[in-house]
Amino acid sequence: MHLHILGICGTFMGGLAALAREAGHRVTGCDANVYPPMSDQLRALGIELIEGYGAEQLALKPDMFVIGNVVTRGNPLMEAILDAGAPYTSGPQWLAENVLQGRHVLAVAGTHGKTTTTSMLAWVLDQAGLQPGFLVGGVPQNFGLSARLGSTAPGAPFVIEADEYDTAFFDKRSKFVHYRPRTAILNNLEFDHADIFADLAAIETQFHHLVRTVPAQGRLVVNAREDALQRVLERGCWSAVQRFGARKEEPGTLRARGEPQSFDVLRGSMKIAHVEWPLLGEHNQLNALATIAAAEHVGVAPEAAASALGSFQNVRRRLELRGEAGGVQVYDDFAHHPTAIRTTINGLRRKVGLDRILAVFEPRSNTMKLGSMKAQLPWALEEADLAFCHSGGLGWDAAEALAPMGEQAVVCPTIEATVKAVVAAVKPGDHVLCMSNGGFGGVHEKLLAALAVRA
Repeated sequence: MHLHILGICGTFMGGLAALAREAGHRVTGCDANVYPPMSDQLRALGIELIEGYGAEQLALKPDMFVIGNVVTRGNPLMEAILDAGAPYTSGPQWLAENVLQGRHVLAVAGTHGKTTTTSMLAWVLDQAGLQPGFLVGGVPQNFGLSARLGSTAPGAPFVIEADEYDTAFFDKRSKFVHYRPRTAILNNLEFDHADIFADLAAIETQFHHLVRTVPAQGRLVVNAREDALQRVLERGCWSAVQRFGARKEEPGTLRARGEPQSFDVLRGSMKIAHVEWPLLGEHNQLNALATIAAAEHVGVAPEAAASALGSFQNVRRRLELRGEAGGVQVYDDFAHHPTAIRTTINGLRRKVGLDRILAVFEPRSNTMKLGSMKAQLPWALEEADLAFCHSGGLGWDAAEALAPMGEQAVVCPTIEATVKAVVAAVKPGDHVLCMSNGGFGGVHEKLLAALAVRA
């Protein structure tokens, strides 16, 4: 089968392309910006890439056009597909029908931590010898790739990052509704994607659609701290529920005792495993609990899962040290939601103690660009010693939003101005934490180069 994928350089569609190629299909694709590293990975797989969405691509005559959710009406190629009556489908639907069918799907949903937890779960199942397939919205360092088919035997596990974002312009359901998991992690739930959802209640409705698809013999692994998830379950639940993360002993609930990097896993009051690993922060402790509970549902003992987590190397762009120059360490992180920014800074604070942290961020996600959460930024950044906001492209006043931080916050209109401001303020021994869900204009390399020159 020949597939032509529209929007192929996104993390989900790029992973889908890799799975289709591994399954033996001929794959071509196009995107508005064919850019590395995804473009390099896809070309290495023998996938032909085309820049732009020209209507002439209709002449490729694939068996199926697979449409990413970045594609809208008015797109020249999409209009040509519709006019010609050519066959098309969404990425999630193609994946469900051609890869996930007949597999034991383990889906990881939540506002934060999906990529990390999906990677953890894939690693644990891999170390248990289950040969899982997976599709992750990042690059797990243990695997070095974002997607693989794994074993295709009936019932073989497939671990997937289950995004609540919409499927396609012609299917406004959340992507995860297509996956029909037997095991579903509901990690957390906050308001996000303000360009798609009117409010938190609208997202809760989509999460309940996911709950409706889990069979009675399935398992829901649910964060016990999240009121929004409790409201989701109160709408109706037909599967076994394993809760995790309670702050006090509750029968049957998985919880942790100890520091985030060395902790016991308890079920109620009984110890069932011990985790020692290099990851930082309580949020990763919760991710580990969810992973252990989900892995148990496919037969991996908690102690075996905990042992595998000890060799987990995390995902690229999760507090990833990009380099050091002039006695200053520069980190990269994918955080973009205020809660994720706060959690990431807290994780670094636990690592560096009283050393200074300079937080450098850009409100790049659609939700942040709309200003829906600008009031939460001072709260998100309060553990940083200094904060630098790249305000280019915003439709709201970043200086006004950050005014409660006083001189602790600096707003810069360009990447160059941001680099200049950070280099002027940073001192040897400081830690510079760059946060964005995009490439951030190569700010990490520019900072390291400027620091090296200064040194």
